[in-house]
Amino acid sequence: METQNPIPCLLIFFPMFFVVYLIAYFIVFRTWSPKIRPEASSCLISLAHGTPAVFLSTYAILADPATGFASQNTRFQNTVLDYSVAYFLTDLLHYIVFFPSDVLFIGHHLATLFVFLTCRYVASHGAFAILSLLILAEVTSLCQNVWTLANARRRDLEFAAKVYDLLSPPFYVLYSIVRGLVGPYFVYRMGAFYVGGEADGLIPRWVWVSWIVVVMSAISVSILWISNLWVELFRARTGNLEKKTR
Repeated sequence: METQNPIPCLLIFFPMFFVVYLIAYFIVFRTWSPKIRPEASSCLISLAHGTPAVFLSTYAILADPATGFASQNTRFQNTVLDYSVAYFLTDLLHYIVFFPSDVLFIGHHLATLFVFLTCRYVASHGAFAILSLLILAEVTSLCQNVWTLANARRRDLEFAAKVYDLLSPPFYVLYSIVRGLVGPYFVYRMGAFYVGGEADGLIPRWVWVSWIVVVMSAISVSILWISNLWVELFRARTGNLEKKTR
């Protein structure tokens, strides 16, 4: 099965995301405060990546009848991996330029790039697992980015505040289900497969072990993040209720 593209798609996708970021920063959000323009621009390239990545990954998986945790990557699966690598490279540059002290996100992006790049260019197998995880990670992207943009402007725009308040509970529920339940279950299935030796000779052990470590770390951080948001929401709603009863 041929898995290499004549022209590396990464060389096409990276300039694309970079241009989208520039358009966001200098045109779409040019009137926004300099403090939130970078974050808003990051949200726009995330929107350009997230939901399309879900549909592209789903198609890439379903289009291969022989797909599995250790199956060889197809050409289209590699294209989707390149698409995501380009996005994370662009967003990594965003954090390095505007938020160099945000070690958590920079580390997250570097680890994610490691997973994508090893699947794409080292192992050339296992795209089913990585793209499935990508679907789980990005299925909340649209909701999360709208929520983030609303959060950035909710103190100076009444409409943004209403969107934030309306969107927070369903977004938290969806995120909790995906990251707290579905994600860990899939990683368990993935780990059981690899530990059972089904990928021996196809995917180097250090590669799939590193995938498991990176994904479990990311899930743990996600669970901690959404847990803190639930606590903040509960405190805010409880405080508002107490004010109304006085």
